[in-house]
Amino acid sequence: MTEAVFYVFAVAAILSATLCILQKNPVYAALWLVSTMFSLAAIYVLLNAQSIAAIQVLVYAGAVMVLFLFVIMLLNLGHAESDIRGPSTVAATLVIVGLLAIELVTLFQYTPRQLASELSQWPTFTDPKTVFVAGQLTQQESAARGVVAAVAAPLFQVYLIPFEITSILLLVAIIGAVVLAKRKV
Repeated sequence: MTEAVFYVFAVAAILSATLCILQKNPVYAALWLVSTMFSLAAIYVLLNAQSIAAIQVLVYAGAVMVLFLFVIMLLNLGHAESDIRGPSTVAATLVIVGLLAIELVTLFQYTPRQLASELSQWPTFTDPKTVFVAGQLTQQESAARGVVAAVAAPLFQVYLIPFEITSILLLVAIIGAVVLAKRKV
């Protein structure tokens, strides 16, 4: 049953992402992107990653998409007179989708047993702990402090400066959008 629900949300995510790419109106494209983010959040819940699903909904589907819609409407992009999308863009999209489908079929045929046999043939990768050291450390830390603390600690200790640089970059983007919109008025 869980697998069927997973496939329903996966198909919904793929369809809404495709519609996001193929939309001519940027507001509708942003709304389809919100639908994609909600589908991904549902998939995270199915994978027992409720905290990541909550972050997906609050941060990406909520705050970032509101920011995107604000900038789109502030720049008045909804009234574009011409659009570069045409038959060539649809053809390129179909080629990319076809290549991704071939890759997914190939990966679906690749089993964990094949991966294990290939890794065991390499002399330096015989012990799984040497291959997945970071994974082992993450599991130990999440078992000791919880999943949210395991994500929050590196974010606000090790990666604090990149986190703040990203927030400043978003602030500069908003200020730039306001300045561009003021010039047109």
